[in-house]
Amino acid sequence: MKKTEGRTMALSNPQPFLGYWGLVVFIAFLGMFIPLSIDMYLPAMPSMALYFQTSVSMINMTLIVFYFFFAVGILWFGPLSDRYGRKPVLIVCLLLYTAGSAAGALSASIEQLIGFRGMQALGTGGVLAVSTALIKDCFQGRMRMKILAIVQSMGVIAPMAAPVAGALILRTAGWRDTFWVLAGIGTAALTAGALLQESRLKEENCGGGPVHAFRALLNAAEDRGFMLFLFTAAMLAAPYMAYVTVSSYIYQNQFGLSAETYSYFFAVNSAAAIAGPAVYVYAAGRMKASEFVWACLGISLLSSILLLEMGGLSPWMFLFCFLPFTLTEGAVRPFGTHFLLNQKKEGSGAASSLINAVHTAAGCAGMAAGTIPWTDLIYGLGLIMAGASFAALAGWIVFLCGSFSVRGVK
Repeated sequence: MKKTEGRTMALSNPQPFLGYWGLVVFIAFLGMFIPLSIDMYLPAMPSMALYFQTSVSMINMTLIVFYFFFAVGILWFGPLSDRYGRKPVLIVCLLLYTAGSAAGALSASIEQLIGFRGMQALGTGGVLAVSTALIKDCFQGRMRMKILAIVQSMGVIAPMAAPVAGALILRTAGWRDTFWVLAGIGTAALTAGALLQESRLKEENCGGGPVHAFRALLNAAEDRGFMLFLFTAAMLAAPYMAYVTVSSYIYQNQFGLSAETYSYFFAVNSAAAIAGPAVYVYAAGRMKASEFVWACLGISLLSSILLLEMGGLSPWMFLFCFLPFTLTEGAVRPFGTHFLLNQKKEGSGAASSLINAVHTAAGCAGMAAGTIPWTDLIYGLGLIMAGASFAALAGWIVFLCGSFSVRGVK
């Protein structure tokens, strides 16, 4: 009984319908929306190009548009949930997501699919913003840290499982069924969301709405040292998302693998993303922060050189050359987020939104670069990796040589 009471006490706002573990599972489930929505249909992208009789660049626009509106959803719905409450905003976002997924399954043209992916992405961004706020509202102390760890694990594990699930769906059905599955996931989340007890009291809801929030974002963006360090850390998101954009074409079209075999290669690379945060935690107590940044940037450059020189030899060599970069990107992101949030004692919500938005923008730029009609996709990806690594290195050198100050890094 005491153990149950301890768990109840961990909830700052009790959930009479979902309960303690129901809320934990629900938030973890919401944390999987992003990778499921992006990675589940990757194996189907080559067949979708054939179905719509369109170019690879147009199919890739379904990813780019998704990523852009995902960032818009993060910035827009987070402040709205502060103003109007978590539950109503979450329900609206889940309705957007479910409707966008179902409409995507019914798309008669690639233009329609791109538009419905934007709708789906707006909902996804809002789901991420509200689910993160729910953790802050409902959990305190060490329990909040544990829940954050669970949600982050789900966000990393899902990219491993999603392409495999997508390939299995493709083998037994078609690409439209992938979107019907996503619509079903949205419907399940809507059902659970209806049972959610509002985590904010009416008197806690702040005024000002999104206009006030954007002012807070601008205030955070005025810190040049903050933004330069954020730029350095976020640049590595561009090559990773370029890889997400082109990997199915490289493995299936260039190396001649099946959609299912491709999904296994993608899962192995995603496993390296799980190890990235663990590498950061291990290195945190053994290296200075500046040494860690130098090491990560060096590995990133080395990985790009290896990919340019040997990535086209075989699918296994391509995987081997890209894995160090995935590991590095997975380590740099939590490192950068941790140190940047430590700089903002006030306005941490605005700082968090800015960090996520800049990483998303960098990833969107990487996706756009991936859609360039490269004569050799592997060589193009290597150039994107090298360019982003050199840009991050340049930003890091300027940061060190300038009068900027970020506590705990220099």
